[in-house]
Amino acid sequence: MPVHAVTQGETPDTSQESYATLPDIRRSALTGLPVPARDFLEGGAGDEWTLRRNVDAFSDWLFKPRLLAGVKPPELATSFLGVPLSMPVVTGPIGADALFHPEGQKAVARAAAKLGVASMAPEASSFSAEELHAESPSTVAFGQFHPVGSESSFLRMLERLEATGFRALVLTCDCPTAGWRERNLRNSYSPPHEAVRGNYPDMESAFGHLFRQDGPTWSWRQLGRVMRRTTLPWMAKGIMTADDAMAAIEAGASAIGVSNHGGRQLDGQPGALDVLPEIVDAVGGEVEISFDGGIRRGADVVKALALGADVVLLGRLVLYGLAAGGETGVVRVLELLRDEIGNILTLLGRGSIGGLDRAVLRGRWQ
Repeated sequence: MPVHAVTQGETPDTSQESYATLPDIRRSALTGLPVPARDFLEGGAGDEWTLRRNVDAFSDWLFKPRLLAGVKPPELATSFLGVPLSMPVVTGPIGADALFHPEGQKAVARAAAKLGVASMAPEASSFSAEELHAESPSTVAFGQFHPVGSESSFLRMLERLEATGFRALVLTCDCPTAGWRERNLRNSYSPPHEAVRGNYPDMESAFGHLFRQDGPTWSWRQLGRVMRRTTLPWMAKGIMTADDAMAAIEAGASAIGVSNHGGRQLDGQPGALDVLPEIVDAVGGEVEISFDGGIRRGADVVKALALGADVVLLGRLVLYGLAAGGETGVVRVLELLRDEIGNILTLLGRGSIGGLDRAVLRGRWQ
């Protein structure tokens, strides 16, 4: 199978008239993908209970609007780990990116720069960290990698990311091995080596490097000791409990990424939104918090922010845009998110994302 798995033909029309909503983009993306690539994108671990719960959890929180609040057009600008953002959105570290468009994360980086948001360069990308950073040095601000394998290979990647000029690092901590993904097993499918070898061109398989188990998995103590070698701020991603959040902070993390890997790792966990409030309360503002898991529209972004996240990371939404129309498709995803977030803030009677808190929500059980 070629690396680029999108159906060949004319470039999709990603104008406003063609893609008026985010569900339109998703439908177009999935229609154009072969079944194995579509299942790789859409699938989760096990029975996919956690995958579904990520999305369903948002319906447990209902908005409480404040009427006639006299608000001005809402202000969406913020920052994360010192990186300025036009809105509280960062494109996440999505690997195997050229499966969905030949330009993969390069297209994502350019789209993010056009909308004034930041992006993350994944370790398992189709392109090297250096190539992605070069696309937009000011907005491809985060380099992502995994605390797995030998310390020597980890340190080599750490030194590369430092030398490249990233402003912060992202450590994905929930992948000591790949999740039990039954759609992939049924299809006998794994991404072609070319789709994940951007940072390891001389290795047989980047996934083999990342998930081969030659010894014990890493510990927070080990990670903290090794990360003392860098002066860059770093985020621990994949946090689903208050205990792990506090362990990450003790290890030196400057930010916490609340995430269950989109339901692709351990099935049977809560939805990411289910645990966000308790983690926010435990952290108590000591570090910044990102959130990902189940974001499908601007309303979901607003709910995550109201429950205490500082920014959201986008995963599948970005890939829908990428598969539907490359850079233009990702731009359209970000435009629609921005516009819906602003619309909802106005209807809630809040003039900025800084004015969001739990007072704008009520639980369905209340």
